[in-house]
Amino acid sequence: MKPTVFIDKRIPSEVEAYIAEYCEVDKWTSESPIPRETLLEKLKNVNGLLTSNSKINAELLEQAPHLKVVSSISVGYNHFDVAAMKQRGVVGTNTPHVLNDTVADLVLALMLGTARRVAELDRYVKDGQWKPGDGANWFGTDVHHASLGIIGMGRIGECIAKRARFGFDMDVSYYNRSRKPSAEEQLGVRYSPMTELLSESDFIVLMAPLGEGTRRMIGRNEFKLMKPSAIFINASRGQTVDEEALIEALQEGTISGAGLDVYENEPIDPAHPFLQMPNVLTLPHIGSATAKTRFDMGMLAAQNLVAALSGLTPPNLLEEFQ
Repeated sequence: MKPTVFIDKRIPSEVEAYIAEYCEVDKWTSESPIPRETLLEKLKNVNGLLTSNSKINAELLEQAPHLKVVSSISVGYNHFDVAAMKQRGVVGTNTPHVLNDTVADLVLALMLGTARRVAELDRYVKDGQWKPGDGANWFGTDVHHASLGIIGMGRIGECIAKRARFGFDMDVSYYNRSRKPSAEEQLGVRYSPMTELLSESDFIVLMAPLGEGTRRMIGRNEFKLMKPSAIFINASRGQTVDEEALIEALQEGTISGAGLDVYENEPIDPAHPFLQMPNVLTLPHIGSATAKTRFDMGMLAAQNLVAALSGLTPPNLLEEFQ
């Protein structure tokens, strides 16, 4: 008898077909997020859950007595209550690595878009404001040969450094919990203490995972260390930044601009101050949002799910469950 699984979001048909070879599948078919009450009802008799951001906590686990694995279509897993899962004997998996290059591309897009005021000037042209002699109002900031500081030198950080170093001749430094000698040698980047990185960099990219040690790690003190001309980029998690401090830094000219793909609360409130600031580029959390990458993430999550339910070690079993 096949194990039973529930898929709580739309996924490619090929990925669903792969799961169906090994499991009995039930799924949520709407484009809108599944209501929590519906999810809890659906999990009463299933062995596996494929999700991307449903909160896995004691409440859910109590309603899912037969659950063995939660496979997340994501790199981050801060939606997992790991302690509660371990207590119930439920393992968790994620989908690292397959999105590294795609997220790195987006970070460079945020850097270029913010520095050269792409969205702002696009609106300027489309609103019919372009007039002869306006060129002095269009000045931006060079990205090439500028200094870049990366906070969080994981695999995505290394991909960003590679693009910046070899594509834009940038001077790249990084801060990480541990030094990466191989990255320093291969990419020509250097390790810097946090205070030096913040004070010396023209562009600062935050790529730290969310955890108790990184929650609001960039706040007023950190922004005050930055150059007035600095541009801050966040494509990690919104909760790694004190948003009130960032708003203040932008309004007071403590820093020059920001490029954001993530926010403390998502979707962002339409009345949020970021949306009224021409020097802030705001994207709707699209770091991995290309068709190929999302397909690859879905298939990897499916392989993790099937492996766990077949009694095998999933390719991407989270370290906490090993």
